[in-house]
Amino acid sequence: MKKLIISTGGGDAPGLNAVIYAVVMSAHNKGWEVYGSRCGYKGLLDPEELTRLTPEKVADITSLGGTILGSTNKGNPFGMPVENLAGEIQILDISDKIMRNFTRMGFLCHIAVGGDGSLDIARRFYEEKGMPVIGVPKTIDNDLYATQLTFGFDTAVSTATDALDKLHSTAKSHDRVMVVEVMGRESGWIALNSGISGGADVILIPEIPFDIDKVCEKINDNDLHGKHYAIVVVAEGAKAMGSQVIHKEGQGELGREEVLLGGIGEWVAKEIRERTEKDTRSLVLGHIQRGGSPTTFDRLLALRFGAAAVRMAGAGLFGHMVSLKAGDMEEVTLEEATKKRKMVDTNDDKLLTAREIGICFGD
Repeated sequence: MKKLIISTGGGDAPGLNAVIYAVVMSAHNKGWEVYGSRCGYKGLLDPEELTRLTPEKVADITSLGGTILGSTNKGNPFGMPVENLAGEIQILDISDKIMRNFTRMGFLCHIAVGGDGSLDIARRFYEEKGMPVIGVPKTIDNDLYATQLTFGFDTAVSTATDALDKLHSTAKSHDRVMVVEVMGRESGWIALNSGISGGADVILIPEIPFDIDKVCEKINDNDLHGKHYAIVVVAEGAKAMGSQVIHKEGQGELGREEVLLGGIGEWVAKEIRERTEKDTRSLVLGHIQRGGSPTTFDRLLALRFGAAAVRMAGAGLFGHMVSLKAGDMEEVTLEEATKKRKMVDTNDDKLLTAREIGICFGD
């Protein structure tokens, strides 16, 4: 009996449950067993965090958001912060323990579903420890270099676009400027796609440092043409020319301080308010972009990724990630998949389209 183990590390994304469903059903039809590791690698540390996944357990989960296995972006086995008896934080490498448990339990392959961070950990397990790994690309940011699209992205863009549609009516009613901060880390894919689809006047993305004066010129130009409101979409990693990315502090693992992106939307709104004297409000969509039921596109893509991962396991294509290329499922090495992030090309057709229909990028 061949056994697979699947984990869903990193941030959650709509479509994770569809991947789990496809892996379980595809493996079941081959006569294989599938086990789920809760919250990343916990199932390979504590047997109580390991669960057998049967067709009965995954029935009807394809349409659900989140992940039935839970997720974490604070559990790197190669550098795990652990509090000792003296209350001190030590960084320990527990990867050997995980590898011993993986071998002892007799797993054929680990299917690691994640973004660049989780897949880089999977790459290290494959290259440094010899763990047979297959990656499945997941991130709402769509910033994985070696795949055309990641599941979760379409749902996040749809959520953001729906929010922009609703903001148009209230902005128009009050002659307001609405500044909407969206996710995306250092890439502007969510901002670009939702901003164009949602009829934004200004889109600010990390790939194009902006001049706030030019943003205000666009808003004032709206007034001259009888449009007394504006929608500004800002990616959380966007920055003004000559400035640094704005961060905020948060609580990380074991109470440690953590640097998080965010705050640029409020800054842009403040500058617009002061420079144009227009009523300006800011809104952070935040984790609402991660939630909810996956779109039809993301469900189908996630199912295809999951089934392809099981096919790759059967073929022994370890150390690879499933990739969408020109509409087909292909395999790329985990090294290729994690070597850099996919950024918005300033010559991208969508960006050129935005400029041609009058959207300002602040440059």
